[in-house]
Amino acid sequence: MNHGFFITGTDTEVGKTYVSCALLRAFSRNGKHVLAMKPVASDCQNSGYGLRNDDALQLINNSDRKLPYETVNPYAFKPAIAPHIAAKQANVTIDLPHLKQCYQAIASQADVTVVEGAGGWLVPLDEQQSIADLAAILALPVILVVGIRLGCINHALLSATAIRERGLKLAGWVANCIDPNCACIEENIHSIAQRIDAPCLGELPFDPQADAEKRSYYLKIRSLL
Repeated sequence: MNHGFFITGTDTEVGKTYVSCALLRAFSRNGKHVLAMKPVASDCQNSGYGLRNDDALQLINNSDRKLPYETVNPYAFKPAIAPHIAAKQANVTIDLPHLKQCYQAIASQADVTVVEGAGGWLVPLDEQQSIADLAAILALPVILVVGIRLGCINHALLSATAIRERGLKLAGWVANCIDPNCACIEENIHSIAQRIDAPCLGELPFDPQADAEKRSYYLKIRSLL
């Protein structure tokens, strides 16, 4: 049975890619054939083959095999700005049915497919649609990455509520310690755990040097399989 998970965050720069790559490594270590997708990405760099996004490249490098870049990241934009603004500047319409087709093409080749969103849950993709609409059309259970820093409790609870209000399953959440100077880290994590009716899949300590394989050992994925 194929599994897919949509990775979102409480904000931008909370470690969605770190967690997504760690999940890929954890699933792979458990004997699963894993692939990934980054449907929409800003902050892309010019290459000899077109625009490339570092997050998408990391996902490709931690997958079991390298798919064509354009399948993994169908919409790539150069400016490091919100996707709907970048798309408008590029005169591009982000087509959700097309993204669903790309996802299905990837998922048909994998036991587990990890789809990483952009920014937080309600980041717009155009005037009407947002990341939440993308997750809904893919109909995937959601994993929420919580950046542990001041304000994270409110952001985590609001995000969890919004995910459930879209009728999607919150499969779990990951506490990613992104601020080494954050006070009361364990108390913050405990407060979130008490208030979110979904399992905490792991706590990632602040460690900028850790690779995806090392991070994967902090994750508990049994409930996802």
